[in-house]
Amino acid sequence: MGQSVELEVSMRGKLEVGRPRIWLNELSRVGLAEFLSTYVMMTLGLGSVAQVVTGKGVFGTFFSINIGFGLAVAMGAHIGGTVSGAHMNAAVSFALCVYGQLPWKRLPLYIFAQLFGSFLGAATVYGVYYDAISTYSGGNLSVTGERATAGIFATYPAPYLSVLGGFVDQVFGTAILMLCLTALGDEKNKPAAKGAESIFVGLLVVLIGISLGSNSGYAINPTRDFGPRLFTAIAGWGLDVFRAGNFWFWIPIVATPIGAVLGAGLYKVCIQMHHPAVSEQYQKKDSSEE
Repeated sequence: MGQSVELEVSMRGKLEVGRPRIWLNELSRVGLAEFLSTYVMMTLGLGSVAQVVTGKGVFGTFFSINIGFGLAVAMGAHIGGTVSGAHMNAAVSFALCVYGQLPWKRLPLYIFAQLFGSFLGAATVYGVYYDAISTYSGGNLSVTGERATAGIFATYPAPYLSVLGGFVDQVFGTAILMLCLTALGDEKNKPAAKGAESIFVGLLVVLIGISLGSNSGYAINPTRDFGPRLFTAIAGWGLDVFRAGNFWFWIPIVATPIGAVLGAGLYKVCIQMHHPAVSEQYQKKDSSEE
């Protein structure tokens, strides 16, 4: 990795001062982009939750959390989209590996970058809202109860939700996410408009939140859930973050990759595998114009 400052005289005779360049290999660029996109997404998303919880509903509602996370995902996609793909979700990365769209050897890099970004995002929100969290909780960092604050950072099931129900909830929610993401990227169908992909992905997250979010907070992302959960265990909430909800913590880790593979597979089997060949598409277009 080297740094060079270049002075260039353009063909038009104008003097141009090149900006300092830091050369990174491809894996480093991908890892940094995935980390930064995840970090921004998690900081803004968890910040929207912290504002609602510590403000006791004065500064927002469940709906504003959905909007916050959706816009956070859109911003994260803008940051790393053309470098790493801005998966920001290990279940998405895993499904892409299963279907040959991402090399398996890169999966550990993506997972590490996503975990680190999620962990640091949670730490940042805790620092920014430290006084608010301390005031709201009375200095008692609890996982359950009226003044519980662990839910700012990781997801926990509703009291009525069974383990099986929660598992199905996460499989289905992630399947819907991956099915729609696959559709949005399908060039032979109706893909998202060029340059606006991140907006559509953000809207998808908002839609999942307002339709499938009440059971458990729609983690639909193992790294988004585990990174902040690990932070809270270290920061003072203790091991209860793993015990709560009948040891809920493992469900977003195991169920979400299954859901992502099923969702992408369903779209491929029902839609993508049946697209006509390019030549057939042109023939249909020509015949319709005659």
